[in-house]
Amino acid sequence: MLTRLIAILIGAFLVAWFASPVFAVRSLINAARTGDEARLERLVDFPAVRDDLKAQLNAQLVRRVREDPELRDDPLSGLGLVLAPSLISGVVDAFVTPGAIAAMVQTAEAPDIIGDEDAVTLEPPEDREKDIRIGYGYRGLNRFAGTLTDRDRPHERIDLIMERRGVFSWKLAQVRLPRD
Repeated sequence: MLTRLIAILIGAFLVAWFASPVFAVRSLINAARTGDEARLERLVDFPAVRDDLKAQLNAQLVRRVREDPELRDDPLSGLGLVLAPSLISGVVDAFVTPGAIAAMVQTAEAPDIIGDEDAVTLEPPEDREKDIRIGYGYRGLNRFAGTLTDRDRPHERIDLIMERRGVFSWKLAQVRLPRD
């Protein structure tokens, strides 16, 4: 009897341990859809997300300069590559807020960080939820991805990378943007 109880407890623990990131992603998505800024702040590691986005945007800029023959041969593009990281850093620091995370989750697209800052709000979208497909998958024992895909743009997806912070708690640590 005692062995059976221990087996049931171990099984319940394992189910909860493996299912906890799905609940964390669902909680993040629900907080974004309802505009719950306080819950978003608890579920997102903003310094980690900012650092990751800065690295992604800097790498994307370097790739674009190397692939474009006009930019590659332009001496001013080298100066731009030197100055761009500090500009990107400032923009990302100012832009990555609960509202921006909510907008990305609601629409499954990366917002235009150069555009109008007022475009990012915490208002629930009108009927956008049904167009977004959500996929789940482990990326390791302590990393889990919630993949958001708009059915109108299936080749563009945003990966919400959650990292384990304790036995059952998870936080958003990275947002993988679609590649150009």
